Amino acid sequence: MLAFIYNEQGKLELKQVEMPKVTEKSAVAKIEAASICGTDLRTYRFGSSKIKPPRIIGHEMVGTIVEVGRQVKGFAVGDRVQIAPAIGCGQCPSCKKGNTNLCDNLKTVGFDFDGTFAEYIHIPEEAFAQDHVTKVPDHLDPKEAVLTEPIACIVNAQNYLHISKGDNVAIFGSGFIGTMHAQLAYHQGADKVFMIEVNDERISKAKELLPQLVTINSLKEDLYSTIMTHTVNRGVDVAITACSVGSAQSDALNIIAKRGRVSLFGGLPKESKGFLDSNIIHYKEVSVFGAHASTVAQNRYVMNLIASGKLNVKPFIKKTFSLTEILDAFAALNNESIVKAVLVP
Repeated sequence: MLAFIYNEQGKLELKQVEMPKVTEKSAVAKIEAASICGTDLRTYRFGSSKIKPPRIIGHEMVGTIVEVGRQVKGFAVGDRVQIAPAIGCGQCPSCKKGNTNLCDNLKTVGFDFDGTFAEYIHIPEEAFAQDHVTKVPDHLDPKEAVLTEPIACIVNAQNYLHISKGDNVAIFGSGFIGTMHAQLAYHQGADKVFMIEVNDERISKAKELLPQLVTINSLKEDLYSTIMTHTVNRGVDVAITACSVGSAQSDALNIIAKRGRVSLFGGLPKESKGFLDSNIIHYKEVSVFGAHASTVAQNRYVMNLIASGKLNVKPFIKKTFSLTEILDAFAALNNESIVKAVLVP
């Protein structure tokens, strides 16, 4: 089968590999749709020390089971499924509390297991054992269902923030993650949502998707004074750094209101330090939260939102790519001509 591999030389290549083989406790699924996330794009740009090569990368998928092991209960050939890719061990303290995304022995599809950028995927026995495989409703388009996992990561972050009616929310970064953060903030009742960007073209794309956004180009406008004008000198109730830029963390603290909540959603390189002013956190009683991956429950919650029509993801599916066009998809994301790339092998 055709697959997109991160090889031993730290390079990405499209090549023919052997079909995955089913075991008594695993399954094989035909990929119906897969999507490229920011982590995949960083691997495309810089490589990754977290991937164990050779490895098929990718972790966002919807597929149809074509083979299933005899000991797998509740699933059959023909079932359409989605995987919550960050799979816990089920035994550590985090797993026992339901926080499988923070497992001490976490294994992730596309990193520790072969991933989704292929014609077929092996669904490992760990995914079934830890209940990480979810059936996709028959009426739901796989191109929409495939966005479940990245949105679940956003839900994980926002669970800490308690966005509610009347809140003012600032989001740094207007890619798929930032724009979906905004849509979910509105869904929770936010009053004003400020989208902070440095690129007018990205701002324009975000406004097309969510016309009600208050957009700010922080290279052209003074961010602090603009926010204070819009919030009667109070600041925002919630700030989310949906980009991997350290200065966004500093800016988030500068514009946060007293007792505000800050989500450091976008991770930074390990060498990046010193962007948080602890005195602001101390004297304003600011709450600062991290966010990593998502749980099975959050994946299922998002799938239900999409399937019920409460969350509209169709505007993000501007263009689909075949697996043979995957390098074109990465290039389109890299030059920012699209917001989200969906693969239909």
